[in-house]
Amino acid sequence: MLYLTVVVGLGLISVLGWNMTARAAYETAQYEVIEKDGNIEIRQYPDLMLASVDTGEESQGRDGSFMKLFRYISGANIAEQKIAMTTPVFMEDEHARSQGKMGFVLPQDVAAAGIPAPEATDVKIRKRSGGRFAVIRFAGKLNSVTAREKEAELRKWLDTKGIIGEEFAESAGYDAPFTPGPLRRNEVLIRLKEKNAASGSASIPEEDK
Repeated sequence: MLYLTVVVGLGLISVLGWNMTARAAYETAQYEVIEKDGNIEIRQYPDLMLASVDTGEESQGRDGSFMKLFRYISGANIAEQKIAMTTPVFMEDEHARSQGKMGFVLPQDVAAAGIPAPEATDVKIRKRSGGRFAVIRFAGKLNSVTAREKEAELRKWLDTKGIIGEEFAESAGYDAPFTPGPLRRNEVLIRLKEKNAASGSASIPEEDK
């Protein structure tokens, strides 16, 4: 029994180490942490450039939207340029709109040098405007049910703080589909309205990005 416990423990440590290494291999959208309260943060994001597609309700990429974006970064663009994968994959709120959106963050060097136009007409290049966001982080499966639950939890926290968020939320996934649920990093983000009073600007070190 002790041997089995040790083997399982070592296995979990190995999987966790592999997942951390795999995630660290990708460029991650940068942000500044303004405030932290457990698994909730207030973050300041810069402008980000995204390759984006419309998605159907409840798709989470099952409608082929993920592969459309993956083909774009794999060279299906006018420059036939291969573009590095980044994290996270952003998914805009789909239960409050007729369609949602899925977006890959384009690497900073690609955005600076010039973004190649997509070959596919349904892949669009758009700017995700920077700003201040409330973010709740969680593990497990990311779908419309869990996203709505976490959005409700985050909005309740905002209410207790007297902070006003925008009507729509978005979610973000950081891991490959085959990553075990307990090791996944998922987030729900709510953009804060500009009339909120500015809070402190001290950054908190970001761990496990």
